[in-house]
Amino acid sequence: MLPSWLVLDPLLQSWLLEDIGRGDRTTQGLLGERSQMSKAVWIAKQPGVIAGLEVAARIFQLIDPRVTAAVSESDGYACQPSEIIVRFHGPLAALLTGERVALNLVMRLSGIATLTRKYAEQLSGASAQLVDTRKTTPGLRVLEKYATWVGGGLNHRMGLDDAVMIKDNHIAAAGGIEQAVAQIRANMPYPLSIEVETETLEQVKVALAQKVDIIMLDNMPLDKMKQAVALIRQHSDRTKIEASGNITLETIREVAETGVDYISTSAPITQASWLDISMRLDLE
Repeated sequence: MLPSWLVLDPLLQSWLLEDIGRGDRTTQGLLGERSQMSKAVWIAKQPGVIAGLEVAARIFQLIDPRVTAAVSESDGYACQPSEIIVRFHGPLAALLTGERVALNLVMRLSGIATLTRKYAEQLSGASAQLVDTRKTTPGLRVLEKYATWVGGGLNHRMGLDDAVMIKDNHIAAAGGIEQAVAQIRANMPYPLSIEVETETLEQVKVALAQKVDIIMLDNMPLDKMKQAVALIRQHSDRTKIEASGNITLETIREVAETGVDYISTSAPITQASWLDISMRLDLE
């Protein structure tokens, strides 16, 4: 779900300030003080999954609160080329000035939602769930993760304060998994969960002995992953299992069939192309 405007407005305002600077010279020079009302439509130029229309409307409304938006479908619907995805009505100056920032954001988020949907479809009928990662664009995390949710994924940690994830460098710094878990348990607030990243079956055994909440199988070959899943299921019915590393559209189904609970990948965010959308004014 989208966070409140209390969270998002400062981000949107900063992006508008970056683009507008001391003023929209073109629109101001063209329209002056005129505030004629106008209409605009956004047209999809390729098929994809739409995300971020409510945020786009908010961007225009921060410029002029008289702007309204009419959408036929909510975020998450699959659009087709030449389809009108939203209609805006409001002062012409606001529509022209906010066009680029609003379009940039929705094209980026829709690209993420589109690729996420492709990954999620590969898991149709499987018990494993697709989750995202913290590999996000600085300043855009909350919205990029919203886009993965729209596309059919689950959100992993929003930040370092959400949960404990003990990765390879933490393990090295502590001198081992057992030491890392013990030190963190002595200092972490209740009720954070603990996840440990493992690369070998021996590390899986150590993590199991520490009774952690989630064990990540990182970059494991499928045969080793199957052994790790069997080992964990044999010793614990409460420990969740996450697979991560080198997950692709071609391999994700095979990974799911090993019996893991979650499959995490940064690909829907880091490898997504923008969905092409354009704006056209209706001046009649």
